[in-house]
Amino acid sequence: MALDDERNRFGARAARYGRVGANLGGAAARLVTQRLFGAEDERGGAAALAAALGGLKGPIMKVAQLLATIPEVLPPEYAEELAKLQSDAPPMGAAFVKRRMAAELGPDWESRFGSFERQPVAAASLGQVHRATTRDGAPLAVKLQYPDMASAVEADLAQLDVAFSLHRRMRPAIDTSEVFHEIAERIREELDYRREAANARLYGAVFAGDPLVRVPAVHGELSTGRLLALEWLDGRKLLEHRDGPQALRDRLATAMFRAWWHPFARFGLIHGDPHLGNYTAAVDPAAPEAARINLLDYGCIRIFPARFVGGVVDLYGGLRDGDDDRVAHAYETWGFRGLSRELIDALNIWARFIYGPLLDDRVRTVADGVKPAEYGRRQAFEVHRVLKEKGPVTVPREFVFMDRAAIGLGGVFIHLSAELNFHRLFEAEIADFDAAALADRQTRALAAAGVATPPA
Repeated sequence: MALDDERNRFGARAARYGRVGANLGGAAARLVTQRLFGAEDERGGAAALAAALGGLKGPIMKVAQLLATIPEVLPPEYAEELAKLQSDAPPMGAAFVKRRMAAELGPDWESRFGSFERQPVAAASLGQVHRATTRDGAPLAVKLQYPDMASAVEADLAQLDVAFSLHRRMRPAIDTSEVFHEIAERIREELDYRREAANARLYGAVFAGDPLVRVPAVHGELSTGRLLALEWLDGRKLLEHRDGPQALRDRLATAMFRAWWHPFARFGLIHGDPHLGNYTAAVDPAAPEAARINLLDYGCIRIFPARFVGGVVDLYGGLRDGDDDRVAHAYETWGFRGLSRELIDALNIWARFIYGPLLDDRVRTVADGVKPAEYGRRQAFEVHRVLKEKGPVTVPREFVFMDRAAIGLGGVFIHLSAELNFHRLFEAEIADFDAAALADRQTRALAAAGVATPPA
């Protein structure tokens, strides 16, 4: 690497350290003071932290959204504010886009498209999306990564590591050391658009011909490590249908359930970013019963070994049948260590909250009468109380995105006010579960899509 390039990257990292540190400093200080001295104004501090992160955009905002889903890491007021953050960064201007596209595809880049709109249709934390067409007129969604994102990611992760170190000194109920490593690995993966292209091909194979879930095709000839060209899929935002007919909302919720649980139960895959902006609904007014969802973003795909999937099935079966030994085995399979009976009981409070709709053989909403703002709050408080007294518990890496995605999926069902028999949907997905067969399917699917096989 040239010396000037290295200096530029160092300068970008240093500038990012300064911006992140300055914006977080005041809000973080308030959080520490409130935790140590029991101050009352958590709502004001939470709003300040959300404002600081929302102004920064970039990967630190993705981290904030993730932390908002992990019980105990943040007070409820902070989690609620951070959960509202949206990936809506200011877009790059047209001249900047031209330079970035030339850097990725060469100076004649425009000749490789039939058309290319310089103004983006969506801007997110790591990149922005442009509408375009191939030279034969096929519609495209072209995702272009912002410049210096690798520097931004490393700067943000360095700040996050410091924040987690401070958190561990405050006698937490949950040890977040493994949480940091998981977050860092997943966010770094999101910078690699070739990996995302492979993930999209993988999901395309999983859902080939599926009546509920659509996956865009990859245009590899127009893609690089920081540029991704996918088939454009027409659709409307899911929330535009929340006042629609119950049958339509239930159809879309069923599609969301399948988009998440089917790859997990059959191939050990989850879509780890359940942000509503990552899905649209394809609804024909003349045939709403055939509505499907479009799954749009593949940057955060988590691949689990078969043993972890088996742990999920074991925990479900143990809770369903009152089998304490099977429940304990499930936690051990996931990587929890040294759990006493009291700690297992505490973890079960959260497990029964997450699994509750799956265990209940009837048509119901996910929240089942609980106000959305209170959904999960009582359980999180009780888990924190017990773990604070009996813990701490170290959260295994693989649990982090599983928990985040499950909570995000529940949020989608709440927004749609879906009324489904979640138990029967889940039972259909795990019917005849066999870990060895899953491992074989996973290996073959990953190889065919060109996705690197993770360690067992």
